[in-house]
Amino acid sequence: MRILMVTPGTRGDVAPMAGLGNRLQEQGFEVAIAANPAYAPLVVASGCEYRQLPGDLTELIRQPAPGAKAAGGSVLSFWRKLSDYMEGAATGTLAAAEAGADVILANSVAPYAYDIAEAFGIPAIGAHLQPTEPSADYPPVLMNSARSLGSLGNKIIGERAAAGPAPYDGPSARLRKALGLKKESRAVGERRRRKAKATILHGISPTVLPRPADWHSGLVMAGYWRPAVEPDWQPSADLMDFLADGPPPVFVGFGSSAHVDPDFILEATRRAGVRAVLQGMEGVTGSDALGVGHIPHEWIFPRMAAVVHHAGAGTTAAGLRAGVPTVGVPVYTDQPLWASRVAALGAGPAPVPYKTLTSERLGDAIKQAVNTSSYTYRAADVAAAIAKEDGTTAVVGALRNL
Repeated sequence: MRILMVTPGTRGDVAPMAGLGNRLQEQGFEVAIAANPAYAPLVVASGCEYRQLPGDLTELIRQPAPGAKAAGGSVLSFWRKLSDYMEGAATGTLAAAEAGADVILANSVAPYAYDIAEAFGIPAIGAHLQPTEPSADYPPVLMNSARSLGSLGNKIIGERAAAGPAPYDGPSARLRKALGLKKESRAVGERRRRKAKATILHGISPTVLPRPADWHSGLVMAGYWRPAVEPDWQPSADLMDFLADGPPPVFVGFGSSAHVDPDFILEATRRAGVRAVLQGMEGVTGSDALGVGHIPHEWIFPRMAAVVHHAGAGTTAAGLRAGVPTVGVPVYTDQPLWASRVAALGAGPAPVPYKTLTSERLGDAIKQAVNTSSYTYRAADVAAAIAKEDGTTAVVGALRNL
């Protein structure tokens, strides 16, 4: 069976899918992954075939430093740029499917994959890293907030958000017309699939987010999809020397979500009295801090006293698997949900929202994370529970059922 994974987005969207693809190939499936060019090496390293989706979402969504104003125009301008990105992703998905596929696994921002699958007469299955289904158990991730609206409010607002406009509506409509399909909006298509209890696999640990009772039977909480091991990656001598030269440091990194000035972070880590590994801040050196480039989270996180990050789905999963306390600094979309779940599990302090971030608040949260023994114990307990889960089995089962 030839599987095409459609993964527009950033590295955090691609890495878990590449890890899943690696394991599916071990089960005898052929896997191709459609992603932006920046992640071609990641896909190839996982042993999967790479197919290109044009564009780069990173610079479009990266937030300015705390307190700075965003550049690049109005909300309308941002919406147009995001729509253009999705247009390219939809066109790339069509080309990727034309190269051959028996089934498509599509992430949560690729609903046009269902239209392409319909035209090609092949099945499509959702493969999500976020809980996008309206539920009484959580507010919609598009709210950029984890504040519950109450059971009824969460459900109603979730349903309205799902039916509202989205930047991939235009590409979906264009594809349906070009492929000779009957006119159907993206929202109507999603409602139709929901009514049919269509399968959506979620690469989410049920330990971290228990499966909501109001989910229909087709919604599967599969467990985390771990990134594939990077066989050729080796830590630098500088990094190994730094790790050996004192107590475990704290990891700080915000991935594609935000740009934070190193001096801002250093002020926070020094306030907390900790050593720090600063990802994405190459050039920073000293006895108490080291700036680094890309490092696999699976390698670096277990060596840390705590991890500080934007609480993206994949990074949160890596931190919880490592069994160390987490300080969540959520920026947007699903990040507030994951940061709040870490705190609810007792694996770290209350989130520090990026929009209200100061070096003082961040430093105090880091100090609390590394000096509160209950966070360490609970993080280890959560890691042990996650280690018993297998995110691949449910996916293989769904594919076999086809």
